[in-house]
Amino acid sequence: MIDFKKLQNGSDIRGVAVATEGGPEVNLSKEVVGQITGAFIYWLSKKVQKNPVMLKVCIGHDPRISADELKEGALEAISLWGAEGYDAGLTTTPAMFMATVMPQFEFDGAIMITASHLPYERNGFKFFTAEGGTEKEDIAEILRLASRYTFIGGVYDEMRTNVTMIYASYLRQMISMGLRDVPGYLKGMHIVVDAGNGAAGFFAKEVLEKMGADVSGSLYLEPDGTFPNHPANPENKEAMAAICKAVRDNDADLGIIFDTDGDRSAAVAPGGRPIARNEIVALAAALAAEDHPGGTVVTDSITSNELHEFLEGKLGLKHFRYKRGYRNVINKAKELSAAGEDAFLAIETSGHAAYSDNYYLDDGAFLAVQIVINAARLKAEGKDINALINGLRTPAESREVRLKIKAEDFAKYGSGVLEDFGKWAEYSRDLEVVEPNYEGVRVNYDLDGYKGWFLLRMSLHDPVMPLNVESDTEGGADRALAAIYDFMKDYKEIEIPES
Repeated sequence: MIDFKKLQNGSDIRGVAVATEGGPEVNLSKEVVGQITGAFIYWLSKKVQKNPVMLKVCIGHDPRISADELKEGALEAISLWGAEGYDAGLTTTPAMFMATVMPQFEFDGAIMITASHLPYERNGFKFFTAEGGTEKEDIAEILRLASRYTFIGGVYDEMRTNVTMIYASYLRQMISMGLRDVPGYLKGMHIVVDAGNGAAGFFAKEVLEKMGADVSGSLYLEPDGTFPNHPANPENKEAMAAICKAVRDNDADLGIIFDTDGDRSAAVAPGGRPIARNEIVALAAALAAEDHPGGTVVTDSITSNELHEFLEGKLGLKHFRYKRGYRNVINKAKELSAAGEDAFLAIETSGHAAYSDNYYLDDGAFLAVQIVINAARLKAEGKDINALINGLRTPAESREVRLKIKAEDFAKYGSGVLEDFGKWAEYSRDLEVVEPNYEGVRVNYDLDGYKGWFLLRMSLHDPVMPLNVESDTEGGADRALAAIYDFMKDYKEIEIPES
């Protein structure tokens, strides 16, 4: 018996779709997917106020080896409701959302089968309407309905649609508009792309090359659901090292790296300098700062003090540091926008970047296009993409430690630790609690001349307390960690890592 509640991962669905030796049991089978999709159709009919037989729903997927079987279950469930199901095949998550708003399609709903950067045996679902992606409460309701729904299987009409190529055309149009006064568009630009064998490989050949760029030296553009080379994840060190090396080896003007389903990206400057995490936040903001003077950038909680200084001091923007979780960041930006604030960018250090003029959609290709346009213009001036983030300081040290909670009721125990941690910091002479703060306890420190900040918070789902520490000088992170571990020593249910 499947516990549908355990399939919820925030505003997405995630589960095990392929059995592996010694691994967890499969809980995302074709039959389970049929139940979930049937529940989504019922939910969607209420959402858009249409009879199910009037609904048009599109399904796409990343290259995972379980995609075809799960897609078949979803299409059968759609057919059982009398709705029209369209197979978009291999595509990206942003393309699936765009299928609900592009006039060529305007589907009532879209389903993306993906587990983002997770291992090949995992899979999952993201759902969209023209209003955007589903929220946590929507997923909870869909899974509640799925637990009561019986899937009996069946047949479906084979209807295909090429969402990816229409989406690629849309991206090319953006480049042509951004470079309308530049002869040859991207001619003379050498750009390497690393798609990590995920779904975004089309960006090199169908977007960049067709706009005149040289994409030779690009990596892992062919989809492979076992991801044999490295994880398709801009945050992964191995993946970033690969694209940096490709930029150096090919003396390229720019590198672009995507995650598995194309909703995240990062960049690499000439010479192989990575632009990721705080740097990609700074770059994304700089790309649009001129069009949004004094506007607001909403980020996740672990962005650096140096980034804050750059956004507010260098770019003249407002920085709203919020919670981890891309939906949290996007929803806060939407909330601020509805209240009259120009919250033009919502972005996580993971590379999820959502602009207000792109439906607040976290779209790696949209961000990549803005980077490419500006890189081409800067090259004509004898500069490169680094010019946009000149003045951004970087910390001397940056650490992340995951403190395990051994207590059975880990949420309650962790909350108690956080409360005590805040009081300890408040009454410590060398520590300053940062306010306002929306997640965990953030502290600026000055310990024997070592300055920096740290943030202790609860994980969204796991019995873990992530601890982020940054320092202005070498040795500061160790000094801060020593003080934190000294505080933690009396909490026996917290597992402090060995130094």
